[in-house]
Amino acid sequence: MTMQDLKLFDQRQIRTVWDEVQEKWYFCVTDVIEALTDSNDVRQYIKRLRQRDSELNSVWGTICTPHQFISTDGKRHATNCASIEGILRIVQSVPSKKAEPFKRWLAEVGAERIRQMQDPELGIQQSLMDYKRLGYSDNWINQRLKSIEIRKDLTDQWKAHNVKEGVGYATLTDIIYQTWAGLTAREYKHLKGLHQENLRDNMTNEELVMNMLAELTATNITKEEHPQTMHEHAQVAARGGSVARVAKEAFEEQTGKKVVTSLNMKQYLEAQQPTLGLEQDSEE
Repeated sequence: MTMQDLKLFDQRQIRTVWDEVQEKWYFCVTDVIEALTDSNDVRQYIKRLRQRDSELNSVWGTICTPHQFISTDGKRHATNCASIEGILRIVQSVPSKKAEPFKRWLAEVGAERIRQMQDPELGIQQSLMDYKRLGYSDNWINQRLKSIEIRKDLTDQWKAHNVKEGVGYATLTDIIYQTWAGLTAREYKHLKGLHQENLRDNMTNEELVMNMLAELTATNITKEEHPQTMHEHAQVAARGGSVARVAKEAFEEQTGKKVVTSLNMKQYLEAQQPTLGLEQDSEE
C-alpha cells in the first residue's frame, strides 16, 4: 500500500497552506479530524483526544502551527495546522475506522524501513522500482542513483569535518547550486514550479551530471584539504561548483543547448508521450 492508494479523508475538503520558509504543505487539523470522525464538535473531540494521549498532548505545540485562513464571514482566522508528519502522528491516536488505513500504511512503511536499514540494497531496489513506476527512463534512473551515492559521500565528508546537519548542509548546497547553475535551491525549485517535490528528481540528465560533477569535486577537495570552519567549507563548495560551471558553459557552447531548464520531470515525461505514440504508429 502506498500513500497514493489511500482515499485521503474520503474526498472531504481539507484546507491546506504552503509554507514558503519551511517548504512544506500544512493541513488544517480540525478539517482532518472532522473528516476522519464525523464529529459534531471537533474542538471538543480534539480536547478529549489530547487528554487520552498524554504523549501527543506534550508535543501538540510542536506539531501544530497556526496559519491564517479566510472564513465564510470574509475574515482571517488563525487555525492550527500540521505537516504531513504531524497529521500522521495525530491520526495514530484517532480511534476511528476511517483512520485504520492510515495506521496500516504507517505500520507497513515502518516495517519496510527497518528491512532497508538491515539490508541497504533493498532501499536501492525500492528506489529503482519507484522511479520506473513513475515513468523515468533507465538512463535517467542510473544517473539518479549515482547522484545519490555521490551526494551521500559528500554529506559524510561534511559530517566528518564538523558541518552541522540541516542549516549547514543547506547553506553549502545553495553555494554549490548558485555557483554552477546561478540559482539557490529555492530559486531552482521555483523555476521548475516545484513545492515539496525533490529538486534532483526533477533534473534532466544534463542537470544531474553537472550537479554530480560539482559535488564530486567538492567531496574530493574536502578529503584532500580537510576544511574545518564553515568559511573554509563554503570556499570548497564554491570551487566544486566552479568546476561544474566551466563544464556547463563548455557544453552549452558546443551543443547550443542550455543545461538549466524550467522543465520539471512531470512536464518532460508528458512531452515525451506524443513522440512515443508517433514512433509506434510509424513502426506499425
